[in-house]
Amino acid sequence: MIEAIGLSKRYGDTVAVDDLSFTVPPGQVTGFLGPNGSGKSTTMRMILGLDAPTSGSVTVGGRPYTRYRRPLLEVGALLEAKAVHGGRSARDHLRCLALSNGIGKARVEQVLDQVGLRSVADKRAGGFSLGMGQRLGIAAALLGDPPVLMFDEPVNGLDPEGVLWIRTLLKALAAEGRTVFLSSHLMTEMALTADRLVVIGRGQLLAQTTVEDFVGSGSGSFVRVRSNERDALARLLEAQGATIVTEGPDALKVTGASGDAVGELARVNQLGLQELSTHQVSLEERYMELTSDSVDYRTAGGPLAPAPN
Repeated sequence: MIEAIGLSKRYGDTVAVDDLSFTVPPGQVTGFLGPNGSGKSTTMRMILGLDAPTSGSVTVGGRPYTRYRRPLLEVGALLEAKAVHGGRSARDHLRCLALSNGIGKARVEQVLDQVGLRSVADKRAGGFSLGMGQRLGIAAALLGDPPVLMFDEPVNGLDPEGVLWIRTLLKALAAEGRTVFLSSHLMTEMALTADRLVVIGRGQLLAQTTVEDFVGSGSGSFVRVRSNERDALARLLEAQGATIVTEGPDALKVTGASGDAVGELARVNQLGLQELSTHQVSLEERYMELTSDSVDYRTAGGPLAPAPN
């Protein structure tokens, strides 16, 4: 598990991360979202001990990362795929990392196979494409078979087959009980991969919840339910804090409650339902709604601004 408590980082007068607290539990893929300049990279660097926090603390498996004698056995990370010695082959790069942490050569061969780099293992990493560099970075993260894994934009440069591969890999790693922390700007991919989300803006926590609950809380999301006992159901939902709009003689439009919650409330109170459907905004739409006040870099006139005459 990763746990940040009151984490802050200042660079002079600039506040990169501001009193940030969150947890990344094992057994799930947790997505890390935020606009450019929101503090995601700084936060990930502080988790790995590359930057020291101005205040607060962050631990991995209950200890600061810098206290591990063989950190690759505890945490695997991909922050910058091209952070390799360009003159070394992929195999030699991984062997150097393995040697530094007491990992055997056989494990190097295993991860080369796992990421699909066996055929180019003896080529210099400096000549790798972006996608091949990503695969090498992922191999390095997997090298120590660690219980905690962190990836910053891991699908950059990958073709569709590679994107499907990394998505399947991350979900499989989480299913094994590992902690998987994933940063990405690709909302469609995040929606397919992540179970939970940590969303930040301008260094502050905006949301920490499941993907389902995050999307369901969007202003465009609602549940439509039909029941011959509409009024009784409406009273129960309002008592739970939901907002109700009646639609026709037997239908309700419900916001502030999930479809599962509405169905369970009806079941417990023995109210019959003729329809129960959920209408949700996309993850991208909900993310844009939440972070609209936290964007530091905007294009003039919006994304489709007309060209000047």
